[in-house]
Amino acid sequence: MRCFNGSFNNSESMTITAAQKRFLRSRAHRLKPVVMVGQHGLSENVMLEVNLALDTHELIKVKLSAGDREEKQRILNEILSNSKAELIQSIGHVAILFRRNHKKPKIDLPRTKE
Repeated sequence: MRCFNGSFNNSESMTITAAQKRFLRSRAHRLKPVVMVGQHGLSENVMLEVNLALDTHELIKVKLSAGDREEKQRILNEILSNSKAELIQSIGHVAILFRRNHKKPKIDLPRTKE
């Protein structure tokens, strides 16, 4: 398996509060998975699709149909590190990912209380 080390348009990882995660989970409830990782694992093309989907939508669902629990967690960790996305929730075979598009933000997150 090849490792993808491309860089995309996010410069830093953002911190998401519990209230913002709750908001994003509610937004993601109606979404269908846009990227599916199958039995062949994570490839460079799958990573390109994840990054393209995050740039376009900011909030996506990824279906991980590969292997056992440890294999799914390893693939998910690799997706998160390569895409610089935040994990919002992971249940079963589906993970919800969020990455802010700094050039064209689509989702207005609730403000954090300071």
